[in-house]
Amino acid sequence: MIRILVGTILCVICAGIATAAERGKVTNLPIPRFVSLKADEGNVRRGPSLSHRIDWVFTHRNMPLVVTGEHGHWRRVQDRDGQGGWVHYSLLSGTRNVIIEADLTPLHVKPDPDSPINAYAESGVIARLGACSLDWCRIIAGGNKGWTPKSALWGVGPEEIRE
Repeated sequence: MIRILVGTILCVICAGIATAAERGKVTNLPIPRFVSLKADEGNVRRGPSLSHRIDWVFTHRNMPLVVTGEHGHWRRVQDRDGQGGWVHYSLLSGTRNVIIEADLTPLHVKPDPDSPINAYAESGVIARLGACSLDWCRIIAGGNKGWTPKSALWGVGPEEIRE
């Protein structure tokens, strides 16, 4: 009885470690991870090959996506709405972009809510991601630069820190 209990506990612990450090079988990069659409258009397929049906087409260059799986030259991706499928890796870039989630998001001079505001970004705008602290990220959108709360962005992890 004790052996079964100890074995079960070890299995649960090992499963937790495997999940926390999951790596892609093709690239050995973390999964999930954020990427961006490199092309103006990207076919999203039901499976990882050209013989699979195209369900829809992503049509926004630099749109952030999250990679949730890998198979050969194909990556399973999702957009911010949870829609996704399989995209050929040549259509993806490691360049990091984010989508502004909140309308009229202020871009501050410093990562401080009391600092002056450079500009405001509308909801849905795709911006280039720069440095991030635990709560703030520096972005560039339409030639405007500034710091915005991480909670106003999609395409960056809540615990992610970037220099």
